[in-house]
Amino acid sequence: MRIDEKQLADIPGLVRGEQVDVGEVMVRAAELTKPAYSYDDVYGEYCTVQGYVDCPPQAAFEYLSNIHSLSEWTYSTRDFEPTELPGVYRGLDTLGIDTKIFMKVVANAEALTVDYHCAWDQGNDLWMVYLMRVVPAELVLKRPGSVITWTNCRHPYYNENPYPETAPANRPQWVGDMWGIFGAGHTMELNNLKAILEHRHHNDLPVGPHLLRD
Repeated sequence: MRIDEKQLADIPGLVRGEQVDVGEVMVRAAELTKPAYSYDDVYGEYCTVQGYVDCPPQAAFEYLSNIHSLSEWTYSTRDFEPTELPGVYRGLDTLGIDTKIFMKVVANAEALTVDYHCAWDQGNDLWMVYLMRVVPAELVLKRPGSVITWTNCRHPYYNENPYPETAPANRPQWVGDMWGIFGAGHTMELNNLKAILEHRHHNDLPVGPHLLRD
């Protein structure tokens, strides 16, 4: 079945084979390709990091979808406990002085997606969303294991705390002040995730997370 080209005729700026020949599109692609990219070019509005992990996709998904795994592989989020809000947990983020972080995990086992909806200081508006996807490496790299992608979008609240009345009085910084190092910080954390999953998988250990029991 063919599409109706007339429905596209009035839309400006499309680059399709019907309007732009291959030679011209190669010229345009070359013009859009830079010899080097600034940090802001790559991470200015959307921060995405990705990597290969030698661990089965289902095991990686199950690990990520357990909120307590964050206390193992992230640099600073710890000690999550349920709150009175449905599905929302409260933990600590040691990046900020006396900072509570509220978190809800939204996972889809069929799609192998795990989204962390979170916010500093309050749990009613979880505006900071971390989008993670586990892709079977066999599908995309023809090898066992997983490819994990992690994307964060630059929500306007990163620029200014929308709920200053909930912030601890002695904390000088806001989470958005650190956006400029999100790419580097998330890369380090993704390396933590890789190290934990691969170590446990290679040594036939339970993937975890590993919790202390009272």
